[in-house]
Amino acid sequence: MKNMRKILCAVLAVVMCTACAAMFTGCGAKASPDKLSIGGIGPITGDAAIYGAAVKNGAQIAVDEINALGGLQIELNFQDDVNDAEKGVNAYNNLMDWGMQILMGTVTTTPSVSVSSEANEDRVFMLTPSASSTDVIGGFPDASGNVSIARKDNVFQLCFTDPNQGIGAAEYIADRKLGEKIAIIYNSSDVYSTGIYDMFMVTAEELNLDVVSVTSFTNETATDFNVQLNEAKNAGADLVFLPIYYTPATLMLKQADAMGYEPSFLGVDGMDGILTVEGFDTSLAEGLMFMTPFASAEHPEFTNKYVESYGVEPNQFAADAYDCIYAIYEACKIAGIDGSTPAAEACEKLIAVFTDPEFSVDGLTGAGMQWTADGLVSKIPQAVVIKDGKYIGM
Repeated sequence: MKNMRKILCAVLAVVMCTACAAMFTGCGAKASPDKLSIGGIGPITGDAAIYGAAVKNGAQIAVDEINALGGLQIELNFQDDVNDAEKGVNAYNNLMDWGMQILMGTVTTTPSVSVSSEANEDRVFMLTPSASSTDVIGGFPDASGNVSIARKDNVFQLCFTDPNQGIGAAEYIADRKLGEKIAIIYNSSDVYSTGIYDMFMVTAEELNLDVVSVTSFTNETATDFNVQLNEAKNAGADLVFLPIYYTPATLMLKQADAMGYEPSFLGVDGMDGILTVEGFDTSLAEGLMFMTPFASAEHPEFTNKYVESYGVEPNQFAADAYDCIYAIYEACKIAGIDGSTPAAEACEKLIAVFTDPEFSVDGLTGAGMQWTADGLVSKIPQAVVIKDGKYIGM
């Protein structure tokens, strides 16, 4: 069925390209055989566009730097998936028609789970900058100990997995003594949020953290958080852990301020970007902490280049993408991969390099990054705090 679908898609692509070539990014010119063809997928329109745009931009800066060095040249083709699984697969098929050898993406978890299965079947090496669910790489047991998704051996993550963020956040709270009574508010309808929450709770219990309130919301109810905030306040929580994205967090901070509730707030990497939300009073985020491997103030060269090119400061997603491109580039040089290497051959060679314990990459998001055969990255968790409208390393 898959082969038939791809045949039909290819026929349709030919017809559509002939009729309206200018309208489709995936149609038209093919990848250059003289350059390494890297595809990218992420949301550059829609509610999650801030993440996809940052990844696209950060990756392009890395590509431009590498191409300026001479030697191995890279061509990047980035496709919009609007944070949708079906559109993600469509984008992947566009890139395959274009001649993609390696996939840098996808950006968000839901489309990445679907796309990674396609890439695994087609033997296209995939390194995601930010899709953090273990379902993306597969091979991990659920709460019942069952492995429902087999390990996709050619899929790797540059970001921390959701469980690792939960573990890291609990350890960070304990090590830094950030709060005596902890409340948690998470999105029970989001795999990213629940994945972090589940392991946070396990680790919090192991570390004897005093969790006094646990409440949740769903995508459909993410408009009013007064009930959750009042429960945390009434329980005496002096620290609220938010394993959520920045969009609901802006409203949550506004409502906490309105009720005079002033705990410390600790978020995760999905909080990155909160200072760029149009219409949000950024003073409400003063003192907000979140787990992230990147603080723009600590990397002035990259930050200045990004601001000059795109007019805004880079977030963690831009830095992740930058590191992805350099990791792929360094691995390709070791493996002898260039624009003429077939995708399947490049895939096997890259798997061997990335799982080699001698292979490591120094990047914006971590020094000495290495990968396991499970597809996981090894680097030290960090956090930032917002002070005077800036992300400052803690």
